[in-house]
Amino acid sequence: MGVIGSISKGVLLAAGDGGRLRLLTSTCPKVLLPVQGKPLICHPIEALATAGIREIAVVIGYLGSQVRAALGDGSRFHVKLDYILNLDYHGGNAISVKKVKPWAAGEPFVLCMGDHIIEPDFVSRLLDKSPIAETLCVDFAPAGHHQLAEATKVVVDSTGFIKRIGKGLAYWNAIDTGVFVLTEKFLDAIDELIPELGIDIEISDVIRVLVSRGYRFATCDVSGCLWADVDTEEDLDFVTA
Repeated sequence: MGVIGSISKGVLLAAGDGGRLRLLTSTCPKVLLPVQGKPLICHPIEALATAGIREIAVVIGYLGSQVRAALGDGSRFHVKLDYILNLDYHGGNAISVKKVKPWAAGEPFVLCMGDHIIEPDFVSRLLDKSPIAETLCVDFAPAGHHQLAEATKVVVDSTGFIKRIGKGLAYWNAIDTGVFVLTEKFLDAIDELIPELGIDIEISDVIRVLVSRGYRFATCDVSGCLWADVDTEEDLDFVTA
């Protein structure tokens, strides 16, 4: 059974400094680079809005005031945007996720990357197919523009749950698209890792810990959907072509 209407919150990560695009991001946040006639971050915002998500937290850090000024209150997207500051944006991306815990207030949410372009119905596909439990959208047939050397690889078992995840996997059958359903369980797991790892915690680290404890982290197959991670000039050239 689909869960559209059961999840009302979304989170966008937009705190990073876009280091691999430094010539373009020295004075402009990566998420505001123009892609197909609008700032890059507008694409995931519109995908969340298309799925009926109306409350969205944008985690900002590097040049965050520019992101806030560019997007405003969200009314032009027919959503409400809240801004959460992550001054530890040089750490792993899980620290940005941790910052939303008070805002999420125990409710599940859809997580998207502010520097990913995703097609408008991407999030709707996730919410149609996944229960309200930790879920990662995976691509079993990555396209030529996906940088596999940089991608986070996933081993999905025969029942659709994550068996292993990491950038260095020698064997894998899918890649991480950066779109999730997460619950308070995930946020609690981040808190548990901070005493050991400090701010150097990636989302995949948290997934590995949960899976190692026997937690069944689900996946949603989005193979065939258009999506792209914009990290390099080559990535940017693809999405602006």
